[in-house]
Amino acid sequence: MKRQLVESSNLASIGYDPINQILEVEFKKGGIYQYFEVPESVFEELMNADSHGVYFSSNIRNEYEFSKV
Repeated sequence: MKRQLVESSNLASIGYDPINQILEVEFKKGGIYQYFEVPESVFEELMNADSHGVYFSSNIRNEYEFSKV
């Protein structure tokens, strides 16, 4: 999955597969994780948030099932 680099203290890059609703997040401290059944609207809000890290922690981290890639 292609990811975009983001300005964040914790997140390095973010990608999204709209067909399968998979959000992929690369962390600066290492590790790439995929979050499942994430609506495209949540991905768009994440990408448009003033702080990607704060939005991720508040709205995604504990809300969706995930797997380390």
